[in-house]
Amino acid sequence: MEKNIFWQSTNVTSTDREKLMQQKGCVLWFTGLSGSGKSTVALEVEKKLIQNNRFTYLLDGDNIRHGINSDLSFSPEDRKENIRRIGEISRLFEDAGLITLVSFISPYRKDREVVRNKIGTDRFIEIFVDCPLAVCEQRDVKGLYKLARDGKIKDFTGISAPYESPENPEIHLKTAEMTIEACTENIFDYLKSKKIIR
Repeated sequence: MEKNIFWQSTNVTSTDREKLMQQKGCVLWFTGLSGSGKSTVALEVEKKLIQNNRFTYLLDGDNIRHGINSDLSFSPEDRKENIRRIGEISRLFEDAGLITLVSFISPYRKDREVVRNKIGTDRFIEIFVDCPLAVCEQRDVKGLYKLARDGKIKDFTGISAPYESPENPEIHLKTAEMTIEACTENIFDYLKSKKIIR
């Protein structure tokens, strides 16, 4: 880092913003294979949060790759940078008092742990959207697994690139067995238990 750059403190704190919003800022980090249901569940959770007058923002992996991360590939190095950038963005949103939903495959434990340490364990909620590879391939809503199997996509998570499952996620959703409604309720129950929402 450039040595002539200094952190600028502000007069308004995250506590000030949280009092105004009447909620606790946090990051709901949805991780899992492509097709596991990350975005589907995140969209439903955000919808219900808004219906309950909560301030939220959803950061989706595909959408982010259309903009701020459009210069990144799917190599291990670029995946690491992809998660570093979204980790920094989600930290800012959490500091703003938002309930920030992050839907990224984020295949490497170490990268997810870096984000957790940056945000803080009490504000980072890892949600493992767990679905067997065979079911994800059967769904294949974007046709990506077929392309990966045909060798037309390199470094595809679960096929030609690894996915490291969370070892101790705060929330574990088995989407091949649970409905979207059940997944959503599971997350809401957790948020209430931690007094993030009341």
